[in-house]
Amino acid sequence: MAREFLSTREKAFQINLDPAKYGAFAEIGAGQEVARWFFRVGAAAGTIAKTISAYDMKVSDAIYGPCERYVSRQRLQTMLTYEYDLQHTRLHAQRGATTRFFVFANTVAARSYLRQDDAHGWMGIRFQTQPLAPPSDIIIHVRMLDRENLQQQEALGIMGVNLVHSALYLFGQPEVLVGALMDNLSAERIEVDMIKFSGPDFPRVDNRLMALQLVQQGLTNAAMFTADGEVVQAAEVLHKKAILVERGRFRPITRATADMLDCAWNEFRREPGVAGGDPLVLMEMTLKNLAEGGVIDHRDFLDRVDILGSLGRTVLISNYGEFYRLAGYLFRYTKNLIGIVLGVPTLHEIFEEKYYADLEGGILESFGRLFKNALKLYVYPSRDPATGALTTAENLRVAPHLRHLYLYLMENHCIQSLRDIHAEYLGIFSDDVLARIKRGDATWEDMVPPQVARMIKERRLFGHPG
Repeated sequence: MAREFLSTREKAFQINLDPAKYGAFAEIGAGQEVARWFFRVGAAAGTIAKTISAYDMKVSDAIYGPCERYVSRQRLQTMLTYEYDLQHTRLHAQRGATTRFFVFANTVAARSYLRQDDAHGWMGIRFQTQPLAPPSDIIIHVRMLDRENLQQQEALGIMGVNLVHSALYLFGQPEVLVGALMDNLSAERIEVDMIKFSGPDFPRVDNRLMALQLVQQGLTNAAMFTADGEVVQAAEVLHKKAILVERGRFRPITRATADMLDCAWNEFRREPGVAGGDPLVLMEMTLKNLAEGGVIDHRDFLDRVDILGSLGRTVLISNYGEFYRLAGYLFRYTKNLIGIVLGVPTLHEIFEEKYYADLEGGILESFGRLFKNALKLYVYPSRDPATGALTTAENLRVAPHLRHLYLYLMENHCIQSLRDIHAEYLGIFSDDVLARIKRGDATWEDMVPPQVARMIKERRLFGHPG
């Protein structure tokens, strides 16, 4: 069934005319852009119990308590809890039996005269789906991409109305709700890079799937969650960290996949600026790596991330086909060393000029973006199954006119061969392992790490016959 598309004005007015829904708005930073929509369209008395903007830090602390960072998930959740509890105390006896209460809150740092860096914010809603029912939450993190403050405020207001309307009318269709957040907006204006559903109305919602939906539906190019399945905003995890990334399908993780990461980790942790620090390992899957015949199987996706989670890995889902775009994303959050783990075939692909036809500067521009900050490629060798010849970063052949560029990157340690590899793993390929799993050939068990084999058998993953 197709969803009816409404303008921002129509959404706000529909809520204002619904006598069963009543709530409060608490907004910090960039003005009261969301509440303004409900006042602007008329009949706001039917919806708004209260609006507040605790703009001054001391005033905000007096109401919600002290906080390390005012534009943070912690501050947003404190606002939602305080305002909802206050509203419940004041209004429950009077109209609780007939009203679905809600509280909308945001805390935002928009572009201003003093602030020229990335504009971003947290917004959320705590709401009832039935009178007298316990509330549920939806929270999101947004990046505002307009260049002018007034435009950012406008986009923020539209996004807030979308969130309130979607929560109140589309809560039973989470995937549809995600898409509705971008109504009357575009990806050039605002990005939603984190969403979390919680509470009794979402017992079967897996927030990892919702993170995937953000990327699939074009609300963001990348979303992240930790090993325990907690969805996170990138800055919460990546801020000022040294980062080691391995891209792959992980279907399943093989001994070769694990060896690549282990060898790279041994090199990475000895790098200047990394040793003694707290580096982060990211396992990245692109939409292309997730799709099978152009379609993403959600159960298969969760099987893969469950295995990664069992290994303690943070997962990044992205729509960054080119490595320079992935690097640009990571450079937003850190200036420390970034390491990318890849095999020789992938390194050879990076030197294929056809992938950079959309860049004015072609392959040179792509490498300028890729290596503009501290970044290094750690390269795992490959063995020709027919001849047994070993190809490493040192003897890889690229197009003759790119050879000097390749040598320059090697000599400046932008590309480094991995050492101390397990040569016996070079003949292990995930497609072969997957085929053996499906046909019940037990030899696959020696081709994956023991804990991976155990999980595949216990849960009958990847078509395991059981």
